Amino acid sequence: MTDTRHPALSAQDPEIAALIGAEEQLQADTLRMIASENYVSAAVLEATGTVLTNKYSEGYPGKRYYEGQQNIDPIETLAIDRAKALFGAAHANVQPYSGAPANLAIYLAFLQPGETVLGMSLPMGGHLTHGWGVSATGKWFRGVQYGVRKETGRIDMDEVRDLALAERPKLIFCGGTAVPRTIDFAAFAEIAHEVGAVLAADVAHIAGLIAAGVHPSPIPHADVVSTTTHKTLRGPRGAMLMAKEEHAKAVDRAVFPGLQGGPHNHTTAAIAVALKEAATEDFRAYAQQVVTNAKALGEELAARGFELVSGGTDNHLLLMDVTSKGIAGKPAAQALDRAGIVVNYNTVPFDPRKPFDPSGLRIGTPSLTSRGLRASEMATVAGWIDRVVEAARDQDEDTIAKVRSEVKALMDGFPAPGLPVA
Repeated sequence: MTDTRHPALSAQDPEIAALIGAEEQLQADTLRMIASENYVSAAVLEATGTVLTNKYSEGYPGKRYYEGQQNIDPIETLAIDRAKALFGAAHANVQPYSGAPANLAIYLAFLQPGETVLGMSLPMGGHLTHGWGVSATGKWFRGVQYGVRKETGRIDMDEVRDLALAERPKLIFCGGTAVPRTIDFAAFAEIAHEVGAVLAADVAHIAGLIAAGVHPSPIPHADVVSTTTHKTLRGPRGAMLMAKEEHAKAVDRAVFPGLQGGPHNHTTAAIAVALKEAATEDFRAYAQQVVTNAKALGEELAARGFELVSGGTDNHLLLMDVTSKGIAGKPAAQALDRAGIVVNYNTVPFDPRKPFDPSGLRIGTPSLTSRGLRASEMATVAGWIDRVVEAARDQDEDTIAKVRSEVKALMDGFPAPGLPVA
C-alpha cells in the first residue's frame, strides 16, 4: 500500500518510507525533551525538501563560481538580511553546514595551528569544539578549559580571568551544551579585551531565546557569534556565523573556500523561513513560554527530590544529577525513552562516572512548548519523570508501560507543528 504522505518515496523505497513514517509517528506520540531538539513548522519543512537541493552555488551572492544563480542569490541574501535584522549583527554568513564546522571556521579565521584557545570544559557543560582534546580543535590547537564553581554550579568567572591572564589565549569561547544559567557576555568580553583575545560566543542552544529578547545578546560584546539554526531557533539543521564588520572577510574566507564548497541551498531557504518566523510576536511569546516552562518544570522536579545543577535554570534546559534516586543517568534515560519521554543522559559537573555512563540527565522544554504545553502541564511531566526513574531503579516495567500510555494520551491533545500525522 502506497503511503499517501510520501507517495514517490513509498513507491521507490518502501523500507526508507516506512522508517520515516515510523519516525513521524514516534515524534507525534512521545514527549520530546532533548534540549537540542524541536519541531520545525510545515513551511520550514517544505523549504528543506525542495529542488534547491539540485543546485550548486560555490561562492557568495554576486560572486559565484557557477552560473544559474538567478534565484539562489536572492534566497541567500534574504537569509543574510533577516539574520542581521533579527540579531542586530553587522555581518552574517548562513553557509556553515552545522555548528561544529561553524566553530571550526572561527579557528581558521583567527588562529594559527598550535595557538591557545580557552573554552568551557566538556564535562562542565562546554562543547567538543571549544578546544576539547578528542576534537580536532583540541588536537590542532592548545586547549585550556574553565569550569563551574562546585558550590553553585555556575561559571567561575574568577577562574576564567585567572586562566586567561596565565595562558594568554588567542581565542576565548563562551557558551556550551549544558549551561542552564544566563551567560554574562559582557564579563567575558572584558576578560578577552584585557588579554587581547578574540571572543567567540557559541549560542547554538539559546539563539531563539536571544532573538526573542528573553536572554541577553552577545552581539554587542563578541567579535564573532556562532549558532546552529535548529534548537530554540526552530529552523533546519544548519548554522550561521555573525561577526563585527571588521571580521567579515576573514569569517567568509574561512567558511568558503577555507572549509566548504557549495552551500546547501535548500537549507539556506529553510533558514530564511525560520528567521522570518522568529521575527514575529508569536515566536517571542513561544520563547518566553520555553523559559517559563523550564523554570516551572525545575521547581516541580526539585520538589520531588531531584538535584538540579545550579539549583534551577534561566533558559530552556535543566541538568540534573539522579544519583540520589539510586540510579545512574544512562539507565534512567533509557527507561524514560521506553515511557515515551525522550531525554539524554549527560555528565554533571565533577561527575565521578564515565561520560558514556554518567550521573545526570539533560532535559529541555523547546519541543514540548512548540506543541503548546504550558506551565500547568509541568507538574504532570515532572510526576512522570519521577515515577519512571523510580520504576527503573526498582525494575518495574509495568509502571513504565503505564506512563507510556499516559504520555501518548496527552500528546494526542497537543498536535505537533509540521508533522503530517493526525
